[in-house]
Amino acid sequence: MVRTKDPVVRTLLIERAAQMLRTREPVTLRAIVAGTGVSTMAVYTYFGGMDGLWQATRQEGFTRLAAKLKAAPQTADPVRDLAALGAAYLSNALANPDLYRVMFDAGFELGDPAAADETLHCLVRDIDRAKAIGRFRRDVDSLALATQSWAIGHGLVSLVSTGPLPRQALDHGAPMLTALFTSCGDDPDTCRRSVELGWHPEPGRETAPVDQPPPANT
Repeated sequence: MVRTKDPVVRTLLIERAAQMLRTREPVTLRAIVAGTGVSTMAVYTYFGGMDGLWQATRQEGFTRLAAKLKAAPQTADPVRDLAALGAAYLSNALANPDLYRVMFDAGFELGDPAAADETLHCLVRDIDRAKAIGRFRRDVDSLALATQSWAIGHGLVSLVSTGPLPRQALDHGAPMLTALFTSCGDDPDTCRRSVELGWHPEPGRETAPVDQPPPANT
């Protein structure tokens, strides 16, 4: 009889592996399962060995990020939505600090690279929406702008999660994104309102409309 794999055990081993990497503990089969109540055989049962565990651990970081981004509500204001995706990125990183550190370790392969890429391309789609309604110039490179937006969030949360900066430093993200999006053609006042709504949503106003400015010059 084939036993059904327990997703709780799988998650337990993944989070244990991520924690060990963060604390720089010696990583061995015995160390991975120590205190978990499962045997070393579980690593082979669930992941096929240590390489599979590392791969799954890195992938899990992107899986949780994708779920967080998907949960961000989409509104008629794509600039607000871009800021909300940035806020969701920070929230996910702070909620899963161990996995966050593993996500960008290219020393471990990803089981599903396309799923990881999708976490960036959801920003690209909102940028395309902003271009379509005239908030951003038509000549803006959507992928490049998505990467720049990601870099702002990644830089901030990395500095906060590792300790050099206090959590309040995350508030710098709103003016940084506003400056970036304004450089792409958005009206400064409209952009500021949109970003603030996305970065710091007010209760009951998550879908509040923002007056659209005249189309940006192409």
